[in-house]
Amino acid sequence: MPLSFEFATASLIIFGSGSMAKAGPAARQLGSKALLVTGRHPERHALLLDALASQGISFGHIQVSGEPTVDDARKAAELGRKAGCDFVIGCGGGSVIDLAKASAALLTNHGDPLDYLEVVGRGQTFSKQPAPCMAIPTTSGTGSEVTRNAVLSSPEHGVKASLRHPGMLPALALVDPELCLAMPPELTASTGLDALTQLLEAFISIKANPLTDGFCRQGLPLAVRSLAKAFNDGSDLAAREDMSLASLLGGLALANAGLGVVHGFAGPVGGAFPIAHGTICAALLPQAMKANLAALRLRLPGSPALAKLEEFAHMAGCGSAEEGMAWLENLCRELEIPSLSGYGIQPGDFPSLVDKARQASSMKGNPVELTEGELRGILEEACCSACFAKALAEPWPDLEAR
Repeated sequence: MPLSFEFATASLIIFGSGSMAKAGPAARQLGSKALLVTGRHPERHALLLDALASQGISFGHIQVSGEPTVDDARKAAELGRKAGCDFVIGCGGGSVIDLAKASAALLTNHGDPLDYLEVVGRGQTFSKQPAPCMAIPTTSGTGSEVTRNAVLSSPEHGVKASLRHPGMLPALALVDPELCLAMPPELTASTGLDALTQLLEAFISIKANPLTDGFCRQGLPLAVRSLAKAFNDGSDLAAREDMSLASLLGGLALANAGLGVVHGFAGPVGGAFPIAHGTICAALLPQAMKANLAALRLRLPGSPALAKLEEFAHMAGCGSAEEGMAWLENLCRELEIPSLSGYGIQPGDFPSLVDKARQASSMKGNPVELTEGELRGILEEACCSACFAKALAEPWPDLEAR
């Protein structure tokens, strides 16, 4: 078939250690009063506050702890409107930046977030261009600084879903790896494996294209060589630079190629249980890729995704795709990724999680359609512990051959 694709990203990307020095003048180009969205650790945005003061930029400030909810988005947009903010700055992890992007869209589009939310909302399109948004990540994982959606949790529905619009791409993404030096090992592990997941899922996605493949081929080796280094020595700036770039490249890729089964599960699991997004992705990644590999070999032996899984394995110094999947498992052990069973997931929850995952927008990019049994198997392995042994032996209604 003739090659055809589209590609979109942030208007401007500033990358490099020490690039926070450019934050003040860059913000001044976007507006005069900011809605500032941060996490609850003041030391992570102290430099930004100084930069805004140096430019005479006033702001309304909202802090978020944990992953943002629909109600957080309501409150942030209301604060921004009352304060007369004309642009938004998100400085923090992926959750902070997602809330900033949601706030930017809701600042100019009145109504409730559920009017626009996918899956559990009304899915309406924003009629007005979102306010300009400046995204400054302090973790290296989600790549949210260059994506066009914002993930919100809806506790009443027990799921996480996205607000999505091309105008939600930040006007400016400022990525300074030095901001990640303070990340503790556990956060380095979970966010870093999220970055690796996004690169690998975008690489094998059915919506991949030559541009996104290039980003993945650049980003995957960076994560392979530096994630464990950053975990073991958080002060290793070279490793932090590699992971910040891997995260950025993953965001560029996923925004245009989509994702797959890991992120298909991440929304339903994260919406139903108090588990951080990166932790979910880290726990699911090896099992999901093994399931994809087996299903591709069985049902789609000519898929280009198979060759890409082999290519990834070679990046990791392995001789076959199967060895590459074992490498992923060993990496997760080295990074001390916990089983999901410790967060309260029970086998009785599997049918609902599988059903919601199959409906998730991220699942549309997976290179092969997985059966209910295969999806349950991914959850079983990610939740594997002794207390599951009896429950997991019970029959599961599924026609594997369909």
